[in-house]
Formats: sequence, C-alpha cells, structure tokens
Amino acid sequence: VVTWNVGTAMPPNDVTSLLHLNTGERNDADMIAIGLQEVNSKINKRLKDALFTDQWSELFMDVLSPFHFILVSTVRMQGVILLVFAKYYHLPFLQDIQTDCTRTGLGGYWGNKGGVSIRLSIFGHMVCFLNCHLPAHLEKAEQRKEDFATILHMQQFEGRAASGILDHDLVFWFGDLNFRIESLDIRFVKYAIDSNILSQLWEKDQLNIAKSTWPVLSGFQEGPLNFPPTFKFDVGTNKYDSSAKKRKPAWTDRILWKIKSPSAGLGTGGRQPSRSVLSVSQLCYCSHMEYTLSDHKPVAAIFAVQFASKADKPPVEIYVADEWSRPEQAIVRYKMAAGFHRSSWDWIGLYRVGFRHPKDYVSYVWARSDEGERCLEKQLCAQVIFSEEALPKGKGEYILGYYSNTSSSIAGVTEPFQV
Repeated sequence: VVTWNVGTAMPPNDVTSLLHLNTGERNDADMIAIGLQEVNSKINKRLKDALFTDQWSELFMDVLSPFHFILVSTVRMQGVILLVFAKYYHLPFLQDIQTDCTRTGLGGYWGNKGGVSIRLSIFGHMVCFLNCHLPAHLEKAEQRKEDFATILHMQQFEGRAASGILDHDLVFWFGDLNFRIESLDIRFVKYAIDSNILSQLWEKDQLNIAKSTWPVLSGFQEGPLNFPPTFKFDVGTNKYDSSAKKRKPAWTDRILWKIKSPSAGLGTGGRQPSRSVLSVSQLCYCSHMEYTLSDHKPVAAIFAVQFASKADKPPVEIYVADEWSRPEQAIVRYKMAAGFHRSSWDWIGLYRVGFRHPKDYVSYVWARSDEGERCLEKQLCAQVIFSEEALPKGKGEYILGYYSNTSSSIAGVTEPFQV
C-alpha cells in the first residue's frame, strides 16, 4: 500500500523503489494499492483521455505491467486517486469490485478533500481500500474526525456481503490524513528528528491520541512510526519547511488497517470456525526520502495477509491449445461455474503478456451463447473462434481473459501461450 500527496507535481521518471519492485522473489507482492492526493486536476486535462485522465495512472500502469500487474480498478475524485493492481493470475479470484467517493471539501460541494474507495472480494473475503485527504492544520483535529465519520457513513456498496466500509473483513485506510504533532514547539520536534528520538513525538501525534479516544477509530491498527515525519519539506530537497510559515513537521501521511471483529453471538465458547480466521502482519512501514518533487514524502507499507481461500476455482475456466501456429487453431473453449451470472455483453479478450488493464486487449470475441452449447457436469460449456483478422500479426506470448460485464472484472484467464 502506497500513499503520496504529490502536490500537483508531474510524475518522476522512476517509481520502482517506491513500489518495492526488484527486491527479490520473497517479498514479491500479489496486489498493490496506490493512493494519491493533490494530483493536478485541471479540467481540460481531464477531458483529453476518457479512459485514464492523468499521467500518474499511466506511469504506474507502465511501470507495473512488465511485472505482470494489471490495473484491477481505479477511482478518482478531482485530485484524489486510488489505483488497485494485482498479478494477472489472481484476477479471476477478485470479484464484486465496486468503487465509491465522498466529497467533504466546502461542506461536500468540492472534491479536493474527502475519500475514495475500492472494495472487492479477494478469494472470497471482503476487502476495502480507502484513500482519504482530510482537512489540514493543527487545530482541525475534530474536523478530521467528523469528516472520517462522514466518509464511513456515506459510502455504501450494493449487495449483502458488505454494504458499509466497516462491514468488510479487512479495511486498509490510508492517505494524507493531515494529523499533526500537538503542543511541542518546532525546535524540539526538529531536535527529536535530528537525534532520531522519534518516540518522543509519538505520544503527541494527534492520530495516536485519537486512536485511544475516538470510538470511530476503534480497532484500527498502525505499525510504529520509525521514519521521520513526512511533511512539510521544501520542494526539491530533504529539508523541512524553511519558508516564513515554518510549518512544524508532522506524520500527515499514514497507512492503517482494521480486521473486522468476530461477530457477536458465537456462543459461550466464542470459537469461530478456523476457515474464516484472517490475520495481517506488517512487514514494512517506511517513507521514501529519495522523492523530492512534492512537499510530502511518499509512505509505503507491505502486508502479509493470511486467510483460508473460500474460492479455489475461477468462475470461468478457459481451455486453449499450447500454441496457435495456424488461424484454424484459434478455438477457445470455456466452462462456467454453476452460480456464475453471465451476460450477453461478456467477451473474451486476447491479451499480449504484460497488458495493463482489462480493456487493453489486442482483439476480442463476444462470449455469446451459441445453440451448440452442451452441458458438461451440469456446467455450461461453450466455444468461440477468433477469426483470422482478429489474430495479431507478429509472434508473441498471449493470454486469454474472460471479461464479465456483470462483475466488471476478468472472471477467467489462461496460462501464457504462443501465437
């Protein structure tokens, strides 16, 4: 999970260190959530490209696609953007994807402050990512609490599984939460940072104070702040604010998580079936001082989330030959799971390995229901054929993905094969 207030800056050339790529297989991530705040949101720039309206999203897709990450979903509210990526082979197990956004700036009329969320079912567990930009300034702590409560109250998702944010099995809450350091003067704060005695500042951090006093924050966890405050820097440097305002350094940029508490009414033993137990351990929580384009430093956290998979078979299984060396080999058979909701707008896309998002196909065919379908183990089996015109001209590695219109997600993928 990454959060970064980019201060309307243009993206840098390289974000591999921020995304902890090339760190070796052991720490290789399966999913990446990126929350940005203050992305340049000039109106004319937004209309230029209907699909992705900003250079930041393009940059992250370009950097992540060679590592087999696909953009699962994105949501934008003016300068607040949230992107969720996953390895392509996980896509069929990421279902029920929905987004929401809540404006809190100027009493709800302006989207410069507020929260955007992406929620989805991951191997049968409901997970919500919430990126917020809360009000600035030391004295606005109460307003931050109220705005967070408003966002939690306003965001509602369809379906019975988890209609509110806190109904999800796991919530990641992050962003420029704008909490400041109370009562200590700037000289002491800078002395504590220079002397690396950050623990002296922790008990005066407004979010740490709030976690024990605000019911709305009950159950939210955060790793230790073992990195220096991430705001406010002179742009282009690692020096804290030297302007006339001399803003006091603060940990404005944070990443927290909350596991849904076991539901009441489990009987006197209180034992839950082990199948639904979910545990989260934080492997890393750090800031990235190497980025100087904004007055904030980006913050990243790596989590290991462990749970029993409630979904071991994809909604759609696709069968294809190991290679298509002649046009007549381009036959695709697929089988849908019993409870799968198909739509006449579903399609099967042919993707070059390293594709960026579900619409980034080379060609596609409609997954129409043909008369020739036959039942196989009570499951619908069907086949489609890619015409010669639809096949790519050059050689390469490709995969097929079944796009479900109902769930706005890829419900089945193949292993890479040669064309």
